Amino acid sequence: MTLKLWKTRGGLVVERDDEFVAVNIDIDDVFAGDDPAAMLRSAPGTPTSEPDHPLAPIGSQEIWAAGVTYLRSQSARIEETDDAQDAYEKVYDADRPELFFKSSSSRVADPGTDVYIRRDATWNVPEPELTLAINSAGTVFGYCVGNDVSSRDIEGENPLYLPQAKVYDRAAAVGPALVILAEPPPPEVGIRLQVDRHGEIILSDSTTLGTMHRRLDELVDYLYRELTFPVGTLLMTGTGIVPAQDFTLHLGDRITITIDGVGQLRNTVGQRAPDSPRAGSKR
Repeated sequence: MTLKLWKTRGGLVVERDDEFVAVNIDIDDVFAGDDPAAMLRSAPGTPTSEPDHPLAPIGSQEIWAAGVTYLRSQSARIEETDDAQDAYEKVYDADRPELFFKSSSSRVADPGTDVYIRRDATWNVPEPELTLAINSAGTVFGYCVGNDVSSRDIEGENPLYLPQAKVYDRAAAVGPALVILAEPPPPEVGIRLQVDRHGEIILSDSTTLGTMHRRLDELVDYLYRELTFPVGTLLMTGTGIVPAQDFTLHLGDRITITIDGVGQLRNTVGQRAPDSPRAGSKR
């Protein structure tokens, strides 16, 4: 049974067996519930159409992220800094994974909108990642595409600068929908990244979920060990696609991330206006 959850400005839309219905449920209630899939299957709804301009499928949830979960990510992190070589080698093989806070919901970029690159960085890259939707009890109930935009030169200068390289306005994008699955996607699932500039493809790369060094359940276990998430959370699971050091995002670039069976997330690249005031949460 196909089951997907879309967030729109008019509310939630559920796709059930190729039929779209608008349901009167708050997304925080979905994440907080014991059985989000059952809630979405049984919720009464009004027939509608597939959303044209969905929002990021997030309410009050935080986004967390895991790092160095793929061998390619480990190698790239070592390449970008000599100082951190020992740390990245150790965390790749350690029982405890690297986990870090990525974004509050108010800073997340919706599908089809701009993700931002930092003005004080020179090496900005997209990072395509399978993203887990986890309920308050720590159970994964859904999956979506994520983009963990990162400033690799800032992190490479000193690993203690990781929060500045990873956490800023619109450095995260998720969507377009949550795909509700009883089991995780299989290892052969493809993950693809494409960046277009002025109508030309300047970057195209791919990997599979099976190249991930970590198990999804161990990432969730460590995240929930000493943290409570009353309305659940989203967890980006790391990237196996890392652009070469001579590539950096430019303003106006178009990023397309595709994960088989999960979705396709598109964003353009922008930049926060200098000294612009915060407009407040759009959620």
